[in-house]
Amino acid sequence: MVSKISQVNQRREVIRTLESTYPISTEKVNLAIIGTGAWGSALAKLAGYNQHEIYLWSRKLNISLEQVLKDIDMIVSAISMKGVNETVDKIKKIGLPTKVIIVTATKGLDPKTTRTPSQIWKTNFPNNPVVVLSGPNLSKEIDDKLPAATVVASKDIAAATIVQNIFASGIFRVYSSSDPIGTELGGTLKNVIAIASGVCDGLGLGTNAKSALLTRALAEIIRIGTHLGGRTETFFGLSGLGDMLATCSSSLSRNYQVGYGLAQGKSLEAILEELPGTAEGVNTTNVLIDIASRDKIPLPISSQVFLLLNGKITPEEAVEALMERDLKAEF
Repeated sequence: MVSKISQVNQRREVIRTLESTYPISTEKVNLAIIGTGAWGSALAKLAGYNQHEIYLWSRKLNISLEQVLKDIDMIVSAISMKGVNETVDKIKKIGLPTKVIIVTATKGLDPKTTRTPSQIWKTNFPNNPVVVLSGPNLSKEIDDKLPAATVVASKDIAAATIVQNIFASGIFRVYSSSDPIGTELGGTLKNVIAIASGVCDGLGLGTNAKSALLTRALAEIIRIGTHLGGRTETFFGLSGLGDMLATCSSSLSRNYQVGYGLAQGKSLEAILEELPGTAEGVNTTNVLIDIASRDKIPLPISSQVFLLLNGKITPEEAVEALMERDLKAEF
């Protein structure tokens, strides 16, 4: 049996080997990273491996947004969903040259319009390339230099390629895609399922139940995701299935922690107060059910998460409701 010390040493050796492969040769650019939380800081570190010039901004920093945006080539938005509209409005007032690429790394849905972050950015900056960055990327693991992969997606393939080269390194493999809405929805919708997954583990329901949950959840994500414009194959990729597996299996996920805490009898308010950041799945669930009700899309798992988050049922009742559904063919 390999000792824990040996495993740590082996991991360090792997990381050293991977680190030796970067920086990847690419033209140096000026990046403004909006949002200095765990995810924004992780993205700054990844871009820094390729020696790009990085400027950070958040409301907590003693620097104006106008100063940060001066002479930049790219904006990387890593703010929470609730801050997207406000930030977009601020940048519109400042002005943004059309050559600037906008990268959105936010996972969520706008409560008022049900739009995704990329749709909000594109509506307000129609002449700028907008690229979505999403994948199974737990910030803590990236901070620890553990290998990971992601997807950058845009209708502007040239812009996606530029972003791909900026963030790619020996410890971060970046794939490109021409399906930004599918890439974005995969990362957004899996947060709802992560809450359900946390409930499953919190109740100690076992591996069989968890496997069934995630498999049926993927079908649910594809159903609503394709209805909203994503491509089916995207949801089987890194930003769909890949992100769901990571988020639904790790206590590093804030959405997983929400579900786990609810299963342990904690109130939602108490759980959210203890979290170090935003659990986007809570807001996403409410917006998602609004969309499903409006468009008559059946989402049995997400519907139970919605009822649970809004205090209508207990975790045990949610499981019971799913197990008692009418029998039917799998496909």
